[in-house]
Amino acid sequence: MTPEQRERYLRHVLLKEVGGQGQQKLLAARALVVGAGGIGAPLIQYLAAAGVGTVGIADDDAVALSNLQRQVIYGTGDIGAAKTARARAAVARLNPDVTVVEHPVRLDDANARAVVAGYDVIVEGVDNFEGRYVLNRACIAARKPLVSAAVGRFEGQLALFKPWAEPGLPCYRCFAPEAPPRDEQINCAEEGVLGPVAGVMGALAAMEVLKEILGIGETLAGRLLIYRGLETATRTVKLPADPECPDCGGIRRG
Repeated sequence: MTPEQRERYLRHVLLKEVGGQGQQKLLAARALVVGAGGIGAPLIQYLAAAGVGTVGIADDDAVALSNLQRQVIYGTGDIGAAKTARARAAVARLNPDVTVVEHPVRLDDANARAVVAGYDVIVEGVDNFEGRYVLNRACIAARKPLVSAAVGRFEGQLALFKPWAEPGLPCYRCFAPEAPPRDEQINCAEEGVLGPVAGVMGALAAMEVLKEILGIGETLAGRLLIYRGLETATRTVKLPADPECPDCGGIRRG
């Protein structure tokens, strides 16, 4: 590391679980953030501040006025601009060590595997089940860990999926075999979300990404963390694997 980097990341280097070698791992790492919205905005900030060397940002949306209540990486002057471009500009202001790769597209089964293959860890904060299923399939095929975060109203949830890592670990499809009926889905655009809830979940997602890169702490794989903002409470529940899962069942049967 350069003298400037040693000063910038001093509080990381002082941690015995990270140290200089861990910071070098972060600087060499590549993380893909899918969805530069309420969860993605603080997530991108923390990954960039931590010195994750390459951050990919996949989003095909533009900044809207209604985003600014929770998508803290943007400002009023960004309204109407592509989220990937404005997020890249924000990262450049925050940390010149970080390279941002823009993917201003909606990921689907035709392009997701090629994009995912270029990264070490994938983290998503998308707002639809179809997008999560696409990423789940792509991450299983590429053997890439998938950090998945979601928010609604005053609550959030977080999980890490890597079913190939050891027996009994589920994938996202094991957790949510089918999308619930439309009227049962929580949608921020329709039901709202308190801004800091997105910040809490974005920060927690960033923590899981850094843990995966550094190889420290207790993995969240196989568990679901639930945050309830109005009660200021968290709990975790165990997630079982489905041996007949159409996305990852073949790993266990093979």
